Amino acid sequence: MDETALVLIGHGSKLSHNRENLMQLAEILRAKSRFKTVEISFMIRDTPTIPEAIEKVVKQGATKIVLVPAFLAAGVHTTQEIPELIGMKDKESQLSARGIQLFYGEPIGADECVAVVLEEKAIKALGETAEHQHASFNTSLQEKTKTPTDPRNIYEKSMSLIHPEIEDTLKNAPEKHVPIIERVVHTTADPDFAKLLVIPEGAVEAGVAAIRAGAKVITDIKMVKAGINEARVRRFGGKTVTYIDDSRAMKMAENEKLTRAAAAMRLAADDGIDGAIILIGNAPTAAFELADLVKKGKAKPALIVATPVGYVGAAESKQVVETLPVPFIVNRGRKGGSAVAVAVFNALLAMAEGKKH
Repeated sequence: MDETALVLIGHGSKLSHNRENLMQLAEILRAKSRFKTVEISFMIRDTPTIPEAIEKVVKQGATKIVLVPAFLAAGVHTTQEIPELIGMKDKESQLSARGIQLFYGEPIGADECVAVVLEEKAIKALGETAEHQHASFNTSLQEKTKTPTDPRNIYEKSMSLIHPEIEDTLKNAPEKHVPIIERVVHTTADPDFAKLLVIPEGAVEAGVAAIRAGAKVITDIKMVKAGINEARVRRFGGKTVTYIDDSRAMKMAENEKLTRAAAAMRLAADDGIDGAIILIGNAPTAAFELADLVKKGKAKPALIVATPVGYVGAAESKQVVETLPVPFIVNRGRKGGSAVAVAVFNALLAMAEGKKH
């Protein structure tokens, strides 16, 4: 579906977490690689608006656009107001004249997957674990799909499919790089990453040593932090932090006309960044800011993992990181994302624990 764009539609709110939740959903969908382009939009109070998001993906080359409301149930918003905001009839005819098809999807609805999430939330509220609650759902899923649901079986099956596609790269890669390459390709379902990853000599060793020394792990956004098992990091004496929602970063961003991601990196440096592992999976401005701090001698991290994604600044920010005199792991080009940064770190964490994967 290389020419199909997915646009998620949110209601819009003055509260920042409303936007962040939709951005995180878009990030997850991008990592799945089913749609080449995934963008967000809002009915009110936030941008981009739905028409603005449509025009954005058209400029990116989409010939099919699927708009899906991120609402739990159908209602006035999804059946009347959003179609009116889109101007479905007029917009559809205008786009059709340009060779572009417009599709409008249904809200989330009463789905079995949603029921599982709600059940987990209820059990978590009771202070209990929900792992055993998946048993009946997994059995049902296995019967429907006829695919393995045991994690180890799934991983082994995936590797058997992945290896033939990246065999040449793996043959020429140092042995210590292989777990990282495998994990990133497995996470993204995109074998191109095997060739896009840049892992200089000493970077893996620096990352593993830092984890074992209990280094602080700093992430650009909450999505990256959420992908890391905090308990495993704490076993080495480390901790995982992000400054993106820190009130000090918000104030700095406003006062100094920075993005919040850039302000968060500056704040991290103020709090102490030397010897830390920095994971940047989303924001090119965070990578640019961090690079500037390193060049000025204000930051000396143990390892930088930079895999921001996007059309504006992502490729360039990673190129700048490649010029720094500190260990780094990046992927070249516009591709990337939070899932890639998490995959790289989790591979290093497994190595620090003495595991292959």
